[in-house]
Amino acid sequence: MALVVLAVAVLYFPSFYRQHLAWRLDNLQTIVYYLIHPPQKVVFVPGQQSRTATAGPPTAQPTSLPTPLPTDLATPTVTSTPLPTSVVLQNITFIDQMHRWNYCGPANMSMALEYWGWKGVPGDTSDLRDQIAFVVKPGADNPDASFIDNGNTDVNVMPYELVDYVNDHTTLKALYRYGGDLDLVKHLIAAGFPIIAEKGIYQALPPENTLQWAGHYAFTTGYDDSQQVFTWQDSYTPNDKIPPKDQGYNVKISYADYLSNWRAFNYLFIIVYPADKQDDLYQVLGPWADATWADQHALAIAQQESQSLTGLDQFFATFNEGTSYNQLADYGSAATAYDQAFSLYNNMAETDRPYRIMWYETGPYFAYYYTSRFQDVIDLANTTLATIDKPRSLEESLYWRALAEYAIGQTGPAVTDIKQAYYYNRYLPATLQIMQQWGVTP
Repeated sequence: MALVVLAVAVLYFPSFYRQHLAWRLDNLQTIVYYLIHPPQKVVFVPGQQSRTATAGPPTAQPTSLPTPLPTDLATPTVTSTPLPTSVVLQNITFIDQMHRWNYCGPANMSMALEYWGWKGVPGDTSDLRDQIAFVVKPGADNPDASFIDNGNTDVNVMPYELVDYVNDHTTLKALYRYGGDLDLVKHLIAAGFPIIAEKGIYQALPPENTLQWAGHYAFTTGYDDSQQVFTWQDSYTPNDKIPPKDQGYNVKISYADYLSNWRAFNYLFIIVYPADKQDDLYQVLGPWADATWADQHALAIAQQESQSLTGLDQFFATFNEGTSYNQLADYGSAATAYDQAFSLYNNMAETDRPYRIMWYETGPYFAYYYTSRFQDVIDLANTTLATIDKPRSLEESLYWRALAEYAIGQTGPAVTDIKQAYYYNRYLPATLQIMQQWGVTP
């Protein structure tokens, strides 16, 4: 009788299924997949030498260019305003990512938008998280599945996707920069500008339910120098028995841990702001208002840290060198840095390898493709996709594999991959551009 009642509940109450059963079944599937295909054992070994790097910016890049500076903006200077010893921003609406998959991007962006009063598209009564996810992580284009189940197939949302959403779909503006530091975060918060930092975290994840590295967004809303802590909103609250806000609202993290976790993403931060506060924001940003300066600054940090750190931190710092060189369009140097980073990765103990790194990063694809290392692009995409349990996928890996296959004359596989990239994210402009160039229809 109990099984009958459960079957009826699942059949007639889809919300019950999504909230209480779907994620458990999903976890079970993931556990089985990773037991058969241990992702930590999968490694990428670069096999090619870089040729002459393609001059100029990529002809079809799947990322947005940094928000340009106004032409009449004065040369930025670091603000000299004394900082309060403690600031905790008020009017924070905590939004979790529960009962969704890989939703930290939409959840954190929802909090940033609501902080500035944006409640969603007028007339759209759907969850703000879902309004954002509909654009940035639509997932598989499967008409027989629900929006939530389709979105489950996309394992990551890139920073540029979140920034583009704000600039294209709201009345607010957004930008992102690399090379941030703790003092800058405090100045921004003190001026009323919370940030979304992309950082690493350790979570108990399948199959062994042991601590494993993953990427996460962190809406950072306060600091306290006396305790040496930041306040942030942790949208990931996995305990079903405790209300999400009691777990993730106003979480404290030490300055040291925040910085260490932030290193994994080259100290990248996103800021949402009203258009009429742009001058105020740039004044606080100081030299970071100039995206090129920020990229050069991030490179200098990465170069210093790659020489002074060891282990996982050295891997991230070396990887960051490649990211910064990419931002500066020096693809040859970027490719060399990524080669070094993958060598460090392959020499780590399997239990220490952050195998999800390529779920969140696309820099090596840029570097290898624009130095004509097309087979390395294909091999890296194959390696990355092998760490993901189907039906999930990564449209960025499919996109770059398609470009590399096309470059070496493998037209059939290239067309298949570009169609798959479109299938998993039909709103990625670069994919649409390539399909138009190749005369491919979805």
